[in-house]
Amino acid sequence: MNSPKKDGDDVPVKDPVKYGELVILGYNGSLPSGDRGRRKSRFALYRRAKANGVKPSTVHILNSPQDTKAVHSSGQHSISFTLSRNQTVVVEYCHDNNTDMFQIGRSTESPIDFVVTDTSGGGKDGEDPSIAPSTISRFACRIVCERNPPYTARIYAAGFDSSKNIFLGEKATKWKNPDGHMDGLTTNGVLVMHPDGFPEDPKQGLWREISVCGDVYALRETRSGPSRGKLAEGETSALRDGSLVDLCGATLLWRTGEGLMRAPTLRHLEALRQELNASRPQCPVGLNTLAFPSLPRSHSLEERQPWVYLTCGHVHGRHDWGQRSEEEEDLGETNGCVTRRECPLCRSVGPYVPLWLGCEPAVYMDAGAPTHVFVPCGHVSSERTARYWAETPLPHGTHAFRPICPFCSTALGSPGWARLIFQGPID
Repeated sequence: MNSPKKDGDDVPVKDPVKYGELVILGYNGSLPSGDRGRRKSRFALYRRAKANGVKPSTVHILNSPQDTKAVHSSGQHSISFTLSRNQTVVVEYCHDNNTDMFQIGRSTESPIDFVVTDTSGGGKDGEDPSIAPSTISRFACRIVCERNPPYTARIYAAGFDSSKNIFLGEKATKWKNPDGHMDGLTTNGVLVMHPDGFPEDPKQGLWREISVCGDVYALRETRSGPSRGKLAEGETSALRDGSLVDLCGATLLWRTGEGLMRAPTLRHLEALRQELNASRPQCPVGLNTLAFPSLPRSHSLEERQPWVYLTCGHVHGRHDWGQRSEEEEDLGETNGCVTRRECPLCRSVGPYVPLWLGCEPAVYMDAGAPTHVFVPCGHVSSERTARYWAETPLPHGTHAFRPICPFCSTALGSPGWARLIFQGPID
């Protein structure tokens, strides 16, 4: 019954310090198959009962495979930089009483604290991510948190495997810095974006790449290009509230413990849902009262579910009025959406989709009323939340960027959101 690691394994019983949480964008509160063990949509980082951090200590320059094997068998954590068939630099790491280390990756082996698999865009819950080859590294990155205030969390590319080693082979991008220490990049890279003023007045920062030793670089020409970008002088790998971490297949949002205390909760979102339903919005065609399903949302449509015409924002119930012929439907882009329909109120033509409330509190900028919808998926949030994510391009493919809905990972159109227009009761 015991899994390799559970959330509570290293958590002190009384008043644990919460460093923060990592939330995978695109899952709207939980994985489609449910959160289980170390595989979940969000991971809380608490101060461990015993420090497990490590820091660099001894550097070995080895000229034979036998010497390398002897160093690795010492039981210490180490990073190996293979320079040639006959030369390897091994940096040994020793215990650090002042830090806690958390590892993230695709592997289910015990060194990984948070198992992350590829996010399929568009919220296609039935898709099995294991069918397609993953671009997320088995040991993708590690986060090292200071055990004492201000509990700074720093991110590093690559994680230690079951033999406590990080191995950068001959073909890996690596180099010797002017101060003499070795460093390198992982195959697909770990990209980070630190916003300023999140969430009150957020301004997006530049996407950067993090090295194995935690230095910050401009992006390579392509995601897995052979040459590193320019060193970003004065920038740090320290995570701040709202930082985004892209693992080439999944994007994670970092919320600090302090930031989470100010963020809305599921209870707040449920109160907003009830308040909206209490206003008794009506379908202008069927004149029936609409209601958003309870949180967390079910995966099946309900009879009183609100629908919206994305072009204009008019909210209706589900009905068959205004369907366009197939020939007309082919005109213009539907951006993957279903039927194109004509709004009976303003005659605008466009996608007609059901509305779902966003259920992941960590991605909200505020606890404002759910007045805006992401286009084209139909997820509903506050205005500030919709605007922020629609203006935040995330890495996509080898060198492209695009904004996505934080609740389902659907690529957004332009502007990516619409204001909802509800009709109140006639009586």
